[in-house]
Amino acid sequence: MQTRRQLLTSAAAIAVVSPAFAQGWPQRPVKVVVAFAPGGNSDSIARVACQRLSEVFGQTFVIENRPGGGGTIGAEAVARAAPDGYTLFVAATPQMSITPWLQKVPYDPVKDFAAISNIGSNPFVLSVNAKLPIKSVADFIAHVKARPGQVTFGSGGVGTLNHLSMTLFAKLAGIDITHVPYKGGGPAMADLVAGHINAMFANLSDALGQAGAGTIRLLAVSSDRRARQIPDVPTVIETGFPTFKTTTWNGLVAPAGTPREIVTRIAAEVARASKEPKYVERLAHIGVDAIGDTPEEFAATIASDFVFWGDAVKAAGLGR
Repeated sequence: MQTRRQLLTSAAAIAVVSPAFAQGWPQRPVKVVVAFAPGGNSDSIARVACQRLSEVFGQTFVIENRPGGGGTIGAEAVARAAPDGYTLFVAATPQMSITPWLQKVPYDPVKDFAAISNIGSNPFVLSVNAKLPIKSVADFIAHVKARPGQVTFGSGGVGTLNHLSMTLFAKLAGIDITHVPYKGGGPAMADLVAGHINAMFANLSDALGQAGAGTIRLLAVSSDRRARQIPDVPTVIETGFPTFKTTTWNGLVAPAGTPREIVTRIAAEVARASKEPKYVERLAHIGVDAIGDTPEEFAATIASDFVFWGDAVKAAGLGR
């Protein structure tokens, strides 16, 4: 015989998954976890999306920044949260596709989350200090080959996307370049500007301002098409490396088991927003291309990127 507490728990579980519950959602503020500190790329993307969702659903989508552990702290918190639609996660490529290859994590990036929609993606930009006599990818390769092991590149840390992007490029280009890891992309960019390091694959949002100020030079973008913000800068593919493509994305996921009705409602609104010029421009201002895909499409992206970055981690000689 069930106890009163067990009966109440069972009733609550039924309410969570019932269509009536989903149709009445949201009836209170929704918590949206970001696994990085305020002001960064993921945080900025989350704020654009959450403002839109708050307006549409009539409830506040409150951002909760939970940095630490390479994003695993925030990811675990959401994976363990009740699947009732009131806790969401702005997942990014590192927590879902890279960190699980580098260390043991307390969640399964595929099984513990319900994909909702990919908010947007942004490329990296191969950038060099403006004082170097380098104006193209060909110049960069020649410069590094003439100084094996002497040219340095920065990253936000071992195993980060800008680290792995340069590692993959160096392998394709046949160059020997020395890695200098930092505790974040901001400090790495500061040292690139100061000339303490020579190059890096920087987030587009971080690179735009410095390039405009003339402190760094942008050589190529890592995506398969040119960035609309810098249309004169070629892709790495265009410079002779047809297999090279690295981007990072930020998308909404929920704890596994979240009612399908809630997932599809949120996904529909993200997709609708991604076709509106003002919303698209807000994301473009921070270097992000709006996507707004379906739950199925986003789930496929997560699964394929998990395999791709796993191979990149192995190529970099990292991994557990």
